[in-house]
Amino acid sequence: MEPQDWQSSFWMGGRLATDLVEISHDPQCLDDGRFWAVSTTFEGEFSAARFATVVDSDFPNRYSWKKLSGDWRTSFSREQYINYVGAIKELIAQGWVYQVNACRQLSMDCDSNLSLAPLFTQILKENPAPRASFLQIPDLSIASASPELFLERSGSSIRTSPIKGTKRLDEVSEFGAKDLAENVMIVDLMRNDFGSICQSGSITVPRLLASETHPGLTHLVSDVAGTLREKISWSEILTALSPPGSVSGAPKSSAVDVISTNEAKRGPYCGALGWIEGDRCELSVAIRIFWKARDGVLHFGSGAGITWSSVADAEWDETQLKAAKLISIAGGEI
Repeated sequence: MEPQDWQSSFWMGGRLATDLVEISHDPQCLDDGRFWAVSTTFEGEFSAARFATVVDSDFPNRYSWKKLSGDWRTSFSREQYINYVGAIKELIAQGWVYQVNACRQLSMDCDSNLSLAPLFTQILKENPAPRASFLQIPDLSIASASPELFLERSGSSIRTSPIKGTKRLDEVSEFGAKDLAENVMIVDLMRNDFGSICQSGSITVPRLLASETHPGLTHLVSDVAGTLREKISWSEILTALSPPGSVSGAPKSSAVDVISTNEAKRGPYCGALGWIEGDRCELSVAIRIFWKARDGVLHFGSGAGITWSSVADAEWDETQLKAAKLISIAGGEI
């Protein structure tokens, strides 16, 4: 690969940031009003990159992607994942938790110098997701095909659009009761999270249980909106909302405990990814992402929301469905 493949950069929604100035792990940096590309981990680690140059631009298309070959390793086998679903359902029966997003990670060894920029170019061609983004900074590279909005801010107005409910594009049946109930549950969770940072009485649900068409899939999506309290900091906002409710569960604290007990660290997967500038932002939920550090391992995550009515085999199949299209673009077998 050419050296410029490893130059730090960020792209999302037609905005390209280059010429890295600094990296901060303190969210207080966001209060300086400048443009920062932001990546948080599911576990709460924060990284932000400030770039000197931010322009409107398509993503630079320099190289073609050579598909990977070989088998992807999975953190849970089918049997292990089914047992994980069973354990969650037992906790639900005990009243400990109502819903948990159970995830597994796929991984494959690769060249430590492999750039994900060509892969992201291919993703934009074959799977143009609404929140697609690319981040390249020292020791972290992410190519994201996220469909989900974590947080959009304009002044004091904020919005989140949790996704709960997934089916194949060719399925003609309506979303079932399980998907509807799960979506409403996460809407209530996000309303509660917004309640800690928004003005009293300002939180609304302008869209509930809407079907959205995405590349190869149909998702069930709702919107939650609110008006921020005056003089609230970005640190307070991110602390209140993290990790995203749609990829944790309800109650959030109990769901996170279940996840931390059963899963390896998710890292940037299921965190937040996007940009913050002054009192504006666009942050996605970091799902459908490929990511790597410089350890020569490429990762991809996939998950499903588990409720009492979940059928374990079907939940495994959902993780396969969510991964299939993007893995087919990257290459390799799952």
